[in-house]
Amino acid sequence: MAALSPAQQDALRRLPSVDAVLADPRLMDIADRYDHAYVVSQAREAQNGARQRILDAPDDPACPAASVVADAVLCVLNGSRLRICCVINATGTVTHTNLGRALLAEPAVEAMNMAARHYVNLEYDVEAGARGHRDAVIEDVLRRLTGAEAATVVNNNAAAVLLTLRVLAEGREVVVSRGELVEIGGSFRLPDVMEAAGVRLREVGTTNRTHATDYEDAIGPETALLLKVHPSNYRVEGFTGEVALPELVAIGRAGGVPVVEDLGSGALLDLRRWGLPPEPQVSESVAAGADIVTFSGDKLLGGPQAGLIVGKSDAVERIRRHPMMRALRVDKYAYAALAATLDIFETDARPELRLPMLEMMTRDVAELERYADACVERWSVLLAPQVNVARAESTAQVGSGAQPATRLPSVAVTLDADGTGPAPLAAMLRRLDPPVIARVENDMVWLDTRTILVRDREALDAAMASLADELRDPR
Repeated sequence: MAALSPAQQDALRRLPSVDAVLADPRLMDIADRYDHAYVVSQAREAQNGARQRILDAPDDPACPAASVVADAVLCVLNGSRLRICCVINATGTVTHTNLGRALLAEPAVEAMNMAARHYVNLEYDVEAGARGHRDAVIEDVLRRLTGAEAATVVNNNAAAVLLTLRVLAEGREVVVSRGELVEIGGSFRLPDVMEAAGVRLREVGTTNRTHATDYEDAIGPETALLLKVHPSNYRVEGFTGEVALPELVAIGRAGGVPVVEDLGSGALLDLRRWGLPPEPQVSESVAAGADIVTFSGDKLLGGPQAGLIVGKSDAVERIRRHPMMRALRVDKYAYAALAATLDIFETDARPELRLPMLEMMTRDVAELERYADACVERWSVLLAPQVNVARAESTAQVGSGAQPATRLPSVAVTLDADGTGPAPLAAMLRRLDPPVIARVENDMVWLDTRTILVRDREALDAAMASLADELRDPR
């Protein structure tokens, strides 16, 4: 470590003690609102930060006591803020895994607020005056929407697959096509899920083609079930072949083994009514005879993150009674939000107007163009001359592994900073309040209008004004 300069030594001597910082009137004015130990720790944090700045600046180490106190006040105030903050999603990914996935419909938000503020009938049968079952709040509507005999819920679809395999096939073989051994995300692969469930994987077919005879030849005394996995987060094209679910069910029945289908995203309605590519509907899988169907509660449903399990009564009941269910079940907030979301699918004639996820997926490009033009007009004046603002055609996506091949035509506002690369400019956007999350593409920053919420537009304009201030005075 290099020797300290005389100026650094003098600056360090002048640093106020923690006691002196605590005695400053500016900190005392707010200290009574916070725990004393917390205030002390934040004052010490401010002092340490000032000491580090002095050590890092041998040529200009000045650090007045007033700035240490001001930093301590900010540390106290900022330290008590919510760790999760609102951000503006300008990435063009509708259901963004890193930004919290699906946004809930207002009825679902209201249901969660109600559950947070009041006691609820989570496991209580009000009519009978006795203990009930928590699945009661969603099971009937899921039966009607899917045609299944029974339904239950766990905390995500990976858990739904894990629990289903554990209950129906522990210690035995599960037959699955080699082309359906998906990686769900974050290196969480289906073979790993199967190993955790205590089942033995029996691969059949090849990566691109699997035939009915592959399944028929694999069935033996150790076969517990046939598993079909919808490739919701990838596509294999070209010389391909798979066994359709109705045929697989027939093979399973002939061999005396149940069939489970993991739909991944899952869909409760035909997406073609909104001009979107078709996605397998849960009701179709149930009608085809699958014993169990699993799918996500967010992604294409736009509800809370959850794993839905529907199918035959005896199989669902076995899953529901398993000890692992208690470890994987969801809480009252997820039940409340899921029930409200399912009600929209069952009763609303225009669900795309109620579900934010579906509303963003089906936005009219002409409306996006008008909004982008208005942004270009306002922001060009704000950010000139440092940043060139323009409109560009863009492509958005559903996200979170749902409909990976679907490209949603969109419109973006691009920011091109003279003399500054796109990465520093994107970092400046992330430091704004609220943070603006954009994408970097073709050496520019892109703000895709498809995922910018209407209620966030005013906040985005204010953030751009803050960006203009920072560009003019980068201190």
